[in-house]
Amino acid sequence: MRSHSHLPVISASQRGFSMLEVLITLVIIATALLGTAGLQMYALRTGQSGQFRTQAVFLASDISERMEVNKVAAVAGNYALALTSVPSVAATNCATTVCNSTDLASWDLSQWGIAIGSLLPQATWQITQTTAGNPSTYSIVINWTDRSSNKTSHGETFSYTATRTISN
Repeated sequence: MRSHSHLPVISASQRGFSMLEVLITLVIIATALLGTAGLQMYALRTGQSGQFRTQAVFLASDISERMEVNKVAAVAGNYALALTSVPSVAATNCATTVCNSTDLASWDLSQWGIAIGSLLPQATWQITQTTAGNPSTYSIVINWTDRSSNKTSHGETFSYTATRTISN
């Protein structure tokens, strides 16, 4: 006869204990995965905000350089632009036609507005000539909306302001 004395004795209170350990482990793993996913979403949102800020800096630099190239129109105040969220339409396409300084300023503002509208969400922009004459000083303001914190919020408005002095 064989003896079964080497087998462990399982009492009634120990039955299902391993199943309970597995369930607790699954809950802990699921919580950790949800936490990791939340951190990843936050990092993506924050990274996108940084990208929008960088775009605003590049766009302000772009119009500043366009003013520098077209100093005659800049000193004359042709780059002043009221607060808007709609790109203007230039009367002359300076990419295909020779333009004078006034037409080039209109073309520059049109192309710049199109770029802002396509790169920044819910953007508005304004260029103010703060000092007229020679030299001329301009204030460039770009606003956009980003990072809606909840589903009922329309997001937070961010702004970038640059100043440029142009002399002819």
